[in-house]
Amino acid sequence: MIRVGLGRCQPNYAGIAAPWGPGKDYPEITRLLGESASSGPPNQVYSAVRSALRGLGLDGARFGTPDWNPIGDLVPAGKRIILKPNLIRHWNPAEDGRGGTVDSVITHGAIIRAVADYAMIAAGPEGSVAIAEAPQMDCDFEKVSAITGLDDIVRIYDEAIGRVLEVIDLRREAVIFKDGIIDERKTLAGDPAGYRAVDLGDTSFFTGSGLDPNRFRGADYDPGPTAEHHSNGRNAYLLSETVLSADLVINLPKLKTHKKTGVTLALKNLVGINGDKNWLPHHSLGSVDEGGDEFPENSMIDRLRSRATEIARPLLAKGKGLKIFQMARRVETATRGDQFIRSGNWYGNRTTWRMCCDLNRCLYYSDKDGLHLDHDGPVRTVLTLIDGVLAGEGEGPLVTRDVPLGAVVAAADPVAVDLAAIRLMGFDEQRLAVVRGPMEDETARITAVRSAADVVVGVCAEDAEGVTDRTLDEITSAEPFEAHAGWIGHVEQGATKEFSPDCRAGRGGNAR
Repeated sequence: MIRVGLGRCQPNYAGIAAPWGPGKDYPEITRLLGESASSGPPNQVYSAVRSALRGLGLDGARFGTPDWNPIGDLVPAGKRIILKPNLIRHWNPAEDGRGGTVDSVITHGAIIRAVADYAMIAAGPEGSVAIAEAPQMDCDFEKVSAITGLDDIVRIYDEAIGRVLEVIDLRREAVIFKDGIIDERKTLAGDPAGYRAVDLGDTSFFTGSGLDPNRFRGADYDPGPTAEHHSNGRNAYLLSETVLSADLVINLPKLKTHKKTGVTLALKNLVGINGDKNWLPHHSLGSVDEGGDEFPENSMIDRLRSRATEIARPLLAKGKGLKIFQMARRVETATRGDQFIRSGNWYGNRTTWRMCCDLNRCLYYSDKDGLHLDHDGPVRTVLTLIDGVLAGEGEGPLVTRDVPLGAVVAAADPVAVDLAAIRLMGFDEQRLAVVRGPMEDETARITAVRSAADVVVGVCAEDAEGVTDRTLDEITSAEPFEAHAGWIGHVEQGATKEFSPDCRAGRGGNAR
């Protein structure tokens, strides 16, 4: 049995403000921060995080006492704990009246604050806690920090207990887009601890997939680095040393849809621990008939668009032809809109889910001494708490419509926690390769889950006497989420549209 904790609250963040304190006298928090910890308005989001941790059964015997230390069940005092939220971008274009806010795009500060409190308890005065994230290239880190109240959270620990909560932007470069084209680039300091190349070799999920590395396309215009790091027996990723040197990583994804993987939850959120996202294969060039997954059919207009993009790449990489390509992008948007499949933004993407699972394998099995895939279990624990209080549907991960869900989902197994979230969305996990692939992987290196029957959800209301266990089949969606346009009709519970066999996760030899 693999346990998932589920906390419930009001389906929004109304009535609370940074630094997002508990607004209630929880004995363990008062012990950490003093009497001032309970000041401020009631915070149901905080109580939902607390309930989710309780639902996992962590340090259950001491719950309700000043000594309750749930995260201390996962890591000894004096260790290094890293919180990894999803701070992908500081705005949501759907704020223009399409029903979206930035709160359905990024992990909310109230989630970060609650988890940081319990991380501080677990680390103790001799340990350390940091927030680390590599958002999208065009994210303004100062603005997203202000939205989430990170400076206010940092100030709480400094003033109340004289401890430091570090906040680290892991990116080495930021950009400004204009009409979808990179117009400016800015070098950033990056991870102060540096970066480490982790090569999975033939233990990668790409091994035996049949995908051609020369067709891989990454996050920037030059495809060379993407193919280079996934060719000739290599499957390498450049990852944050701050994250890889942690004793415990707490993954804090936002619950929302995604254009390339269907959903973005625990497994997908590790894209934000990279030092160079152009090492990450995002899709494979060309149609399915050509051996790619850029778009589904070998249509003339999609072929021409793909070829034009390939011609533009080397010029854009050198900063040439910006105005011409920006104009072309405006014309395309005016004539075709945004609701067509491009760049692997559909259910047939066979590339991105493998990259996401590789990143999890790196995090769970890589330390300063290298890879330890021959171990009986991971070299470090990764705890996930998914922010599903105000979730996102539709054109995720960037242009989401708000879904008031009121859920915080927690587990130490990334597939288990993703399965629970997928059920809350009304989706069918068998149609999502990003979770089905690890479950079908016979080496069991990321997850112990082999079917939904392996997962039990512990539901705990704040004032309840205990935790109520439910099977995953008892976790349902009152109203299914609307999927991304490239996934509609292919991912929902009861969907009737079929997948092409070439797009199924189990084809291509994940078993090793």
